Amino acid sequence: MSPSHETQHWMYRNMVLSRRFEERIAQIYFEGKTPVFNMANGPIPGEMHLSDGQEPVAVGVCAHLTPEDVVTATHRPHHQAIAKGVDLDRMAAEIFGKATGLSGGRGGHMHIFDPEVNFACSGIIAQGMGPAVGAALSRKMQGKPGVAVAFVGEGAVNQGGWHEAMNLAAVWKLPFVCVIEDNGWGISVAKQTASAVASNADRAAAYGIPGKRVEGNDPYAIHEVAGEAIARARAGDGPTLIEVETYRLAGHFMGDAEGYRPKGEKEALFEKDPIPRMRARLIADGIASAAELDDIEAAAAARVETAITFARDSADPAPEDALTAVFA
Repeated sequence: MSPSHETQHWMYRNMVLSRRFEERIAQIYFEGKTPVFNMANGPIPGEMHLSDGQEPVAVGVCAHLTPEDVVTATHRPHHQAIAKGVDLDRMAAEIFGKATGLSGGRGGHMHIFDPEVNFACSGIIAQGMGPAVGAALSRKMQGKPGVAVAFVGEGAVNQGGWHEAMNLAAVWKLPFVCVIEDNGWGISVAKQTASAVASNADRAAAYGIPGKRVEGNDPYAIHEVAGEAIARARAGDGPTLIEVETYRLAGHFMGDAEGYRPKGEKEALFEKDPIPRMRARLIADGIASAAELDDIEAAAAARVETAITFARDSADPAPEDALTAVFA
């Protein structure tokens, strides 16, 4: 079933918002880091992993979620955070390491945490599986509504913790969905050189649960498959494993020379950029006019500037708070 007109507008708006946000982050990231690159310098310290090109996965899944549903994500989390409704001002401030950030500037971009919408992420590969399955278990035990979704990369599926979590989710028939973002590269290692199966969706058979693979980085196809999986979880029928073919238009991290990519691969991916493709479909299907989509894009750019200004103008954390919220 195709998403409603309202949902299609929402999906496009959040894809564009994510892209505009990351474009500005990319511009600001290198301030103070040249001519000699030092990751600690500039207004945004540390590593930076962008999700350009992977926006369809976030909106296709999160369109079916509510604030009471739980999402865990990876070190490449901005698109999912935005689609889940994380506060953009406070997320920007967290990335800038400011006191007004979601965690007071302590977590940075790989550790975004917003309990208001039940969103968390981690820089540890496959780390989000356990917390998401645990959240699903707690809801089942307490009779509370809500499902849990763990987004992972295709490289995470070879981690032992991933298998343990998937097995328990299946054994206990939990309201859980695992979404694998298959962008073809685990840092600089091609998927086919590290995984024994071409499609990780096939691994679902080991747990006796449905496994679906979605090709083409298509937000509409992702929306359909995710809708079925989440409805199944809400009905008490247990977990589903979904693998989505998606594209990483940027490097693994900001500053990645991407020498591992075959010649011409990245240029070919830009030809399949999902945002202009969705814009063209919205217009062709009569869902939105070019002028309406122009307004959505302008509003997204303005919203991002508001968030960036909030982050830049926010105070740095007080030195005396350095040990606050630290486990002894």
